[in-house]
Amino acid sequence: MERQDTVQRRPLGSTGLEVSILGIGGFHLLEISLADAQAILNRYLDAGGSYIETAAQYGDGESEQKVGTVLATRRDECVLATKCHARDRDTAARLIESSLGNLRTDHVDILYMHHIQNQMELDQILAPDGALRAAEAARDAGKVRFIGISNHGHPEIMIEALKRYRFDVIMTGFNYYDRFNFPLIEDALLPLALEQGVGIVGMKAVGDGFLWRSAEQGFRYAWTLPIHVMAAGMNTMAMLEQDLAYAETFTPMSEEEKEQWFFEAPELGTYVCRLCDKCLPCPEDVNIPRIFELEGWFDRQMWDGVVRDPGDYMLRTAIRFWFENEERARAAYAALHVKADACTDCGECEPRCPYHLPIVRKLQQSHNKLTGAKALHPRWAWM
Repeated sequence: MERQDTVQRRPLGSTGLEVSILGIGGFHLLEISLADAQAILNRYLDAGGSYIETAAQYGDGESEQKVGTVLATRRDECVLATKCHARDRDTAARLIESSLGNLRTDHVDILYMHHIQNQMELDQILAPDGALRAAEAARDAGKVRFIGISNHGHPEIMIEALKRYRFDVIMTGFNYYDRFNFPLIEDALLPLALEQGVGIVGMKAVGDGFLWRSAEQGFRYAWTLPIHVMAAGMNTMAMLEQDLAYAETFTPMSEEEKEQWFFEAPELGTYVCRLCDKCLPCPEDVNIPRIFELEGWFDRQMWDGVVRDPGDYMLRTAIRFWFENEERARAAYAALHVKADACTDCGECEPRCPYHLPIVRKLQQSHNKLTGAKALHPRWAWM
Protein backbone atom coordinates (compact mmCIF):
# COMPACT_ATOMS: atom_id res chain seq x y z
CA MET A 1 0.00 0.00 0.00
CA GLU A 2 1.23 3.49 -0.82
CA ARG A 3 2.19 5.59 2.20
CA GLN A 4 -0.36 8.25 3.06
CA ASP A 5 1.78 10.49 5.29
CA THR A 6 -1.27 11.96 7.04
CA VAL A 7 0.37 12.20 10.49
CA GLN A 8 2.05 15.42 11.54
CA ARG A 9 5.83 15.27 12.01
CA ARG A 10 8.29 17.09 14.24
CA PRO A 11 12.10 17.28 14.35
CA LEU A 12 13.57 15.06 17.08
CA GLY A 13 15.61 17.63 18.96
CA SER A 14 18.98 18.28 17.35
CA THR A 15 19.40 14.72 16.02
CA GLY A 16 18.43 15.67 12.49
CA LEU A 17 15.75 12.97 12.55
CA GLU A 18 12.09 13.70 11.87
CA VAL A 19 9.37 11.72 13.62
CA SER A 20 5.61 11.45 13.40
CA ILE A 21 3.86 12.72 16.53
CA LEU A 22 2.37 9.24 17.02
CA GLY A 23 4.85 6.45 17.58
CA ILE A 24 4.42 2.74 18.28
CA GLY A 25 5.74 1.24 21.49
CA GLY A 26 6.55 -2.43 21.27
CA PHE A 27 5.61 -3.79 24.70
CA HIS A 28 2.01 -4.62 23.86
CA LEU A 29 3.04 -6.52 20.74
CA LEU A 30 3.78 -9.32 23.19
CA GLU A 31 0.06 -9.71 23.79
CA ILE A 32 -0.89 -10.52 20.20
CA SER A 33 0.00 -12.95 17.47
CA LEU A 34 2.76 -12.36 14.95
CA ALA A 35 0.20 -11.89 12.18
CA ASP A 36 -1.71 -9.25 14.15
CA ALA A 37 1.51 -7.45 15.09
CA GLN A 38 2.59 -7.39 11.44
CA ALA A 39 -0.78 -6.02 10.36
CA ILE A 40 -0.63 -3.21 12.93
CA LEU A 41 2.96 -2.26 12.10
CA ASN A 42 2.33 -2.27 8.36
CA ARG A 43 -0.84 -0.20 8.69
CA TYR A 44 1.02 2.28 10.91
CA LEU A 45 3.79 2.68 8.36
CA ASP A 46 1.28 2.93 5.49
CA ALA A 47 -0.43 5.81 7.34
CA GLY A 48 2.85 7.73 7.56
CA GLY A 49 3.89 6.72 11.06
CA SER A 50 7.65 6.94 11.40
CA TYR A 51 8.72 6.01 14.95
CA ILE A 52 8.84 2.43 16.24
CA GLU A 53 10.47 1.48 19.51
CA THR A 54 10.85 -1.77 21.37
CA ALA A 55 13.25 -3.28 23.91
CA ALA A 56 15.45 -6.31 24.39
CA GLN A 57 13.64 -6.93 27.68
CA TYR A 58 10.17 -7.16 26.09
CA GLY A 59 9.56 -10.89 26.07
CA ASP A 60 13.30 -11.65 25.98
CA GLY A 61 13.50 -10.36 22.42
CA GLU A 62 10.05 -11.45 21.22
CA SER A 63 8.83 -7.90 20.58
CA GLU A 64 12.02 -7.08 18.66
CA GLN A 65 11.57 -10.21 16.55
CA LYS A 66 8.01 -9.26 15.62
CA VAL A 67 9.13 -5.77 14.64
CA GLY A 68 12.01 -7.26 12.68
CA THR A 69 9.73 -9.33 10.47
CA VAL A 70 8.18 -6.12 9.14
CA LEU A 71 11.26 -3.92 9.04
CA ALA A 72 13.23 -6.53 7.14
CA THR A 73 11.67 -4.96 4.04
CA ARG A 74 10.67 -1.51 5.37
CA ARG A 75 13.66 -0.46 7.48
CA ASP A 76 14.17 2.88 5.74
CA GLU A 77 10.60 4.01 6.44
CA CYS A 78 10.98 4.68 10.16
CA VAL A 79 13.13 5.83 13.02
CA LEU A 80 13.85 2.60 14.88
CA ALA A 81 14.68 2.50 18.59
CA THR A 82 15.34 -0.27 21.04
CA LYS A 83 16.34 -0.34 24.69
CA CYS A 84 19.11 -2.03 26.63
CA HIS A 85 18.40 -2.96 30.25
CA ALA A 86 21.95 -4.10 31.06
CA ARG A 87 24.04 -1.94 33.36
CA ASP A 88 27.53 -3.26 32.56
CA ARG A 89 29.50 -2.98 29.31
CA ASP A 90 29.91 -6.66 28.45
CA THR A 91 26.26 -7.61 28.93
CA ALA A 92 25.13 -4.49 27.06
CA ALA A 93 27.40 -5.31 24.13
CA ARG A 94 25.88 -8.79 23.85
CA LEU A 95 22.34 -7.40 24.06
CA ILE A 96 23.02 -4.84 21.33
CA GLU A 97 24.16 -7.57 18.96
CA SER A 98 21.17 -9.70 19.88
CA SER A 99 18.80 -6.78 19.29
CA LEU A 100 20.23 -6.11 15.84
CA GLY A 101 19.73 -9.75 14.96
CA ASN A 102 16.18 -9.77 16.28
CA LEU A 103 15.35 -6.60 14.37
CA ARG A 104 16.98 -7.85 11.16
CA THR A 105 18.98 -4.69 10.68
CA ASP A 106 22.57 -3.53 10.82
CA HIS A 107 21.76 -0.46 12.92
CA VAL A 108 19.18 1.20 15.13
CA ASP A 109 18.59 4.93 15.12
CA ILE A 110 18.27 5.20 18.91
CA LEU A 111 19.53 2.94 21.67
CA TYR A 112 18.08 3.77 25.09
CA MET A 113 19.61 2.97 28.43
CA HIS A 114 16.42 1.36 29.69
CA HIS A 115 14.51 2.18 32.89
CA ILE A 116 17.15 4.10 34.84
CA GLN A 117 15.37 4.70 38.13
CA ASN A 118 17.92 5.49 40.82
CA GLN A 119 21.37 6.84 41.58
CA MET A 120 22.99 3.40 41.67
CA GLU A 121 21.75 2.52 38.18
CA LEU A 122 22.87 5.84 36.74
CA ASP A 123 26.33 5.44 38.28
CA GLN A 124 26.54 1.91 36.91
CA ILE A 125 25.86 2.83 33.29
CA LEU A 126 28.20 5.87 33.49
CA ALA A 127 31.09 3.88 34.98
CA PRO A 128 34.20 3.03 32.91
CA ASP A 129 32.85 -0.51 32.52
CA GLY A 130 29.22 0.62 32.29
CA ALA A 131 26.61 0.00 29.59
CA LEU A 132 27.15 3.44 28.06
CA ARG A 133 30.62 2.37 26.97
CA ALA A 134 29.06 -0.44 24.92
CA ALA A 135 26.56 2.01 23.42
CA GLU A 136 29.37 4.38 22.46
CA ALA A 137 31.34 1.55 20.87
CA ALA A 138 28.26 0.53 18.90
CA ARG A 139 27.78 4.12 17.79
CA ASP A 140 31.40 4.33 16.66
CA ALA A 141 30.88 1.12 14.67
CA GLY A 142 27.77 2.50 12.94
CA LYS A 143 25.39 0.11 14.72
CA VAL A 144 23.73 2.88 16.76
CA ARG A 145 23.15 6.45 15.60
CA PHE A 146 22.00 8.13 18.82
CA ILE A 147 22.04 7.26 22.51
CA GLY A 148 19.05 7.87 24.78
CA ILE A 149 17.84 7.17 28.30
CA SER A 150 14.41 6.16 29.58
CA ASN A 151 12.82 6.56 32.98
CA HIS A 152 9.45 6.09 34.69
CA GLY A 153 7.85 8.39 37.26
CA HIS A 154 9.94 10.81 39.29
CA PRO A 155 12.39 12.66 36.98
CA GLU A 156 15.17 13.41 39.47
CA ILE A 157 17.55 10.84 37.98
CA MET A 158 16.78 11.95 34.42
CA ILE A 159 17.61 15.54 35.31
CA GLU A 160 20.90 14.46 36.83
CA ALA A 161 21.62 12.22 33.83
CA LEU A 162 21.29 15.16 31.43
CA LYS A 163 23.67 17.15 33.59
CA ARG A 164 26.28 14.38 33.63
CA TYR A 165 26.16 13.07 30.07
CA ARG A 166 25.20 14.36 26.62
CA PHE A 167 22.30 12.08 25.83
CA ASP A 168 20.71 12.62 22.44
CA VAL A 169 17.18 11.54 23.39
CA ILE A 170 15.11 11.05 26.53
CA MET A 171 11.96 8.99 26.98
CA THR A 172 9.55 9.41 29.89
CA GLY A 173 5.86 9.79 30.71
CA PHE A 174 3.74 12.81 29.86
CA ASN A 175 0.04 12.95 30.72
CA TYR A 176 -2.38 15.32 32.40
CA TYR A 177 -2.83 13.02 35.39
CA ASP A 178 0.80 12.46 36.40
CA ARG A 179 1.49 16.11 35.66
CA PHE A 180 0.21 16.63 39.23
CA ASN A 181 2.08 13.68 40.74
CA PHE A 182 5.48 14.45 39.22
CA PRO A 183 5.36 18.16 38.35
CA LEU A 184 9.13 18.33 37.85
CA ILE A 185 8.74 16.42 34.59
CA GLU A 186 7.16 19.46 32.95
CA ASP A 187 8.62 22.14 35.21
CA ALA A 188 12.30 21.07 35.20
CA LEU A 189 13.11 18.08 32.97
CA LEU A 190 11.29 19.30 29.88
CA PRO A 191 12.89 22.78 29.85
CA LEU A 192 16.35 21.28 30.47
CA ALA A 193 15.97 18.85 27.58
CA LEU A 194 14.76 21.62 25.26
CA GLU A 195 17.66 23.85 26.28
CA GLN A 196 20.12 21.09 25.43
CA GLY A 197 18.48 20.23 22.12
CA VAL A 198 17.63 16.74 23.34
CA GLY A 199 15.01 14.73 21.50
CA ILE A 200 11.93 14.19 23.69
CA VAL A 201 9.97 10.98 23.32
CA GLY A 202 6.85 10.66 25.43
CA MET A 203 5.00 7.62 26.68
CA LYS A 204 1.94 6.95 28.86
CA ALA A 205 -0.37 9.51 27.24
CA VAL A 206 -3.25 7.57 28.79
CA GLY A 207 -1.49 6.94 32.09
CA ASP A 208 -0.88 3.17 31.84
CA GLY A 209 -4.49 2.80 30.72
CA PHE A 210 -5.94 4.79 33.63
CA LEU A 211 -7.13 7.57 31.30
CA TRP A 212 -8.72 5.22 28.78
CA ARG A 213 -12.09 6.96 28.98
CA SER A 214 -10.41 10.25 28.03
CA ALA A 215 -7.88 8.96 25.51
CA GLU A 216 -8.36 11.72 22.96
CA GLN A 217 -7.85 14.42 25.56
CA GLY A 218 -4.86 12.49 26.88
CA PHE A 219 -3.13 12.48 23.52
CA ARG A 220 -4.13 16.06 22.78
CA TYR A 221 -2.71 17.26 26.08
CA ALA A 222 0.56 15.39 25.56
CA TRP A 223 1.03 16.59 21.98
CA THR A 224 0.39 20.17 23.09
CA LEU A 225 3.56 19.95 25.18
CA PRO A 226 6.84 20.60 23.34
CA ILE A 227 7.60 16.90 23.02
CA HIS A 228 8.49 15.42 19.66
CA VAL A 229 6.72 12.06 19.54
CA MET A 230 4.34 10.12 21.78
CA ALA A 231 4.93 6.37 21.71
CA ALA A 232 1.76 4.40 22.36
CA GLY A 233 1.18 0.71 22.89
CA MET A 234 -1.41 -0.80 20.56
CA ASN A 235 -2.65 -4.38 20.53
CA THR A 236 -5.68 -4.08 18.23
CA MET A 237 -6.19 -2.57 14.80
CA ALA A 238 -9.13 -0.59 16.17
CA MET A 239 -6.88 1.01 18.78
CA LEU A 240 -4.33 1.94 16.10
CA GLU A 241 -7.01 3.46 13.88
CA GLN A 242 -8.35 5.52 16.76
CA ASP A 243 -4.87 6.78 17.70
CA LEU A 244 -4.14 7.63 14.07
CA ALA A 245 -7.39 9.61 13.95
CA TYR A 246 -6.34 11.55 17.04
CA ALA A 247 -2.98 12.34 15.42
CA GLU A 248 -4.46 13.31 12.06
CA THR A 249 -6.95 15.76 13.60
CA PHE A 250 -4.74 17.08 16.40
CA THR A 251 -4.92 20.76 17.29
CA PRO A 252 -3.07 22.13 20.33
CA MET A 253 -4.90 22.91 23.55
CA SER A 254 -4.93 26.57 24.51
CA GLU A 255 -3.94 27.45 28.08
CA GLU A 256 -7.60 28.14 28.78
CA GLU A 257 -8.58 24.71 27.47
CA LYS A 258 -5.94 23.03 29.60
CA GLU A 259 -7.11 24.80 32.74
CA GLN A 260 -10.71 23.89 31.96
CA TRP A 261 -9.74 20.26 31.44
CA PHE A 262 -7.98 20.23 34.79
CA PHE A 263 -11.39 21.07 36.28
CA GLU A 264 -13.35 18.59 34.18
CA ALA A 265 -11.07 15.56 33.86
CA PRO A 266 -12.94 12.69 35.56
CA GLU A 267 -9.73 10.97 36.66
CA LEU A 268 -8.58 14.07 38.55
CA GLY A 269 -12.00 14.54 40.10
CA THR A 270 -12.24 15.91 43.62
CA TYR A 271 -9.24 14.05 45.00
CA VAL A 272 -6.09 14.77 42.97
CA CYS A 273 -4.42 18.00 44.07
CA ARG A 274 -3.74 20.41 41.18
CA LEU A 275 -0.93 22.10 43.16
CA CYS A 276 -2.45 25.55 42.75
CA ASP A 277 -1.51 26.62 46.33
CA LYS A 278 -4.86 28.35 46.84
CA CYS A 279 -5.43 26.33 50.03
CA LEU A 280 -2.56 28.18 51.71
CA PRO A 281 -1.65 29.61 54.14
CA CYS A 282 -2.35 26.95 56.78
CA PRO A 283 -2.55 28.25 60.39
CA GLU A 284 -0.35 25.32 61.47
CA ASP A 285 2.14 25.92 58.64
CA VAL A 286 1.29 22.60 56.93
CA ASN A 287 2.50 22.72 53.32
CA ILE A 288 -0.62 21.06 51.96
CA PRO A 289 0.31 20.96 48.24
CA ARG A 290 3.77 19.56 48.99
CA ILE A 291 2.30 16.74 51.07
CA PHE A 292 -0.14 15.89 48.30
CA GLU A 293 2.71 15.93 45.77
CA LEU A 294 4.53 13.38 47.95
CA GLU A 295 1.36 11.32 48.06
CA GLY A 296 1.51 11.45 44.27
CA TRP A 297 5.05 10.12 44.34
CA PHE A 298 3.89 7.34 46.65
CA ASP A 299 0.89 5.94 44.78
CA ARG A 300 -0.07 8.52 42.15
CA GLN A 301 -2.96 9.66 44.41
CA MET A 302 -4.91 6.65 43.18
CA TRP A 303 -6.06 5.27 46.51
CA ASP A 304 -8.70 7.71 47.74
CA GLY A 305 -10.90 5.49 49.92
CA VAL A 306 -13.79 5.53 47.45
CA VAL A 307 -15.40 2.17 46.64
CA ARG A 308 -15.76 1.69 42.87
CA ASP A 309 -16.52 -1.11 40.45
CA PRO A 310 -14.15 -4.12 40.42
CA GLY A 311 -12.55 -3.18 37.10
CA ASP A 312 -11.55 0.27 38.29
CA TYR A 313 -10.37 -1.17 41.61
CA MET A 314 -8.14 -3.71 39.90
CA LEU A 315 -6.69 -1.15 37.48
CA ARG A 316 -5.81 1.23 40.30
CA THR A 317 -4.34 -1.63 42.32
CA ALA A 318 -2.23 -2.75 39.36
CA ILE A 319 -0.71 0.62 38.44
CA ARG A 320 -0.65 2.79 41.57
CA PHE A 321 2.83 1.52 42.48
CA TRP A 322 4.00 1.05 38.88
CA PHE A 323 6.95 3.43 39.35
CA GLU A 324 8.16 2.06 42.70
CA ASN A 325 8.64 5.46 44.32
CA GLU A 326 7.25 4.55 47.75
CA GLU A 327 10.53 4.78 49.64
CA ARG A 328 11.53 8.03 47.91
CA ALA A 329 8.18 9.52 48.92
CA ARG A 330 8.43 8.34 52.53
CA ALA A 331 11.99 9.65 52.89
CA ALA A 332 10.98 13.07 51.55
CA TYR A 333 7.98 13.14 53.89
CA ALA A 334 10.11 12.18 56.89
CA ALA A 335 12.32 15.19 56.14
CA LEU A 336 9.41 17.65 56.35
CA HIS A 337 9.53 19.82 59.48
CA VAL A 338 5.72 20.02 59.66
CA LYS A 339 3.76 16.96 58.67
CA ALA A 340 0.11 16.32 57.93
CA ASP A 341 -0.65 15.25 61.50
CA ALA A 342 -0.14 18.88 62.58
CA CYS A 343 -3.54 19.61 60.99
CA THR A 344 -6.08 20.62 63.67
CA ASP A 345 -9.14 20.05 61.45
CA CYS A 346 -9.89 23.75 61.46
CA GLY A 347 -11.12 23.44 57.87
CA GLU A 348 -10.00 26.91 56.74
CA CYS A 349 -8.33 25.43 53.66
CA GLU A 350 -11.25 23.55 52.16
CA PRO A 351 -13.43 26.51 51.03
CA ARG A 352 -10.38 27.94 49.24
CA CYS A 353 -9.86 24.85 47.07
CA PRO A 354 -11.38 25.48 43.63
CA TYR A 355 -11.47 21.71 43.00
CA HIS A 356 -13.46 20.90 46.18
CA LEU A 357 -10.90 18.47 47.59
CA PRO A 358 -11.63 16.97 51.04
CA ILE A 359 -8.33 18.38 52.25
CA VAL A 360 -8.57 17.41 55.93
CA ARG A 361 -9.43 13.80 55.16
CA LYS A 362 -6.87 13.69 52.36
CA LEU A 363 -4.16 14.92 54.73
CA GLN A 364 -4.99 12.06 57.08
CA GLN A 365 -4.82 9.54 54.25
CA SER A 366 -1.56 11.00 52.96
CA HIS A 367 -0.04 10.74 56.43
CA ASN A 368 -1.08 7.10 56.70
CA LYS A 369 0.42 6.31 53.33
CA LEU A 370 3.66 8.18 53.90
CA THR A 371 4.33 6.89 57.41
CA GLY A 372 3.11 3.32 56.97
CA ALA A 373 0.50 3.85 59.66
CA LYS A 374 -2.08 1.05 59.79
CA ALA A 375 -0.29 -0.74 56.95
CA LEU A 376 0.74 -4.34 56.70
CA HIS A 377 2.72 -3.50 53.57
CA PRO A 378 3.01 -0.23 51.59
CA ARG A 379 1.38 -1.86 48.58
CA TRP A 380 -1.64 -2.93 50.60
CA ALA A 381 -1.86 0.01 52.99
CA TRP A 382 -5.15 0.81 54.64
CA MET A 383 -5.99 4.36 53.55
